[in-house]
Amino acid sequence: MSGLREVGLRLLDPRLPGWGFPRWGSSAAAGLDLHACLDAPLILPPRTKAALIPAGFSVLIRDPDWCGLILPRSGRGHRDGLVLGNGTGVIDADYEGPLMVSAWNRDDAEPARIEPGERIAQLVFTRIARPALTLLDGPAGPGSERGAGGFGSSGR
Repeated sequence: MSGLREVGLRLLDPRLPGWGFPRWGSSAAAGLDLHACLDAPLILPPRTKAALIPAGFSVLIRDPDWCGLILPRSGRGHRDGLVLGNGTGVIDADYEGPLMVSAWNRDDAEPARIEPGERIAQLVFTRIARPALTLLDGPAGPGSERGAGGFGSSGR
């Protein structure tokens, strides 16, 4: 696999540089901060359908050994219940359209307020593997200690 040397960014929202984009939260941070490119604050009521929030740029990975993952910011998720509506967003190496953050308020009682320019998610670049796939005939066998025990079969 190759090392990812360069990723292109195409700014779609001129406010991003003023908000500090692009930047990592610290010198050892894994995720690139994603900002809410909103024109006005957004209120997400508790437990309602997720909203798509523009991140204000597109990313050009172009190396098929790599992808991007959009992940929630841990502080907002833990403290305020703001998580991703789709769990994790996958940005394929050949996708070059605008990035959108699917935000969902998992809190049962309190609305979540998102301000324009607020850091709401993070983009992590990671290597991927495409193993050769082999189609097998017949039912699953006892090929491992766990076998075909299913979800939760390894115990607590």
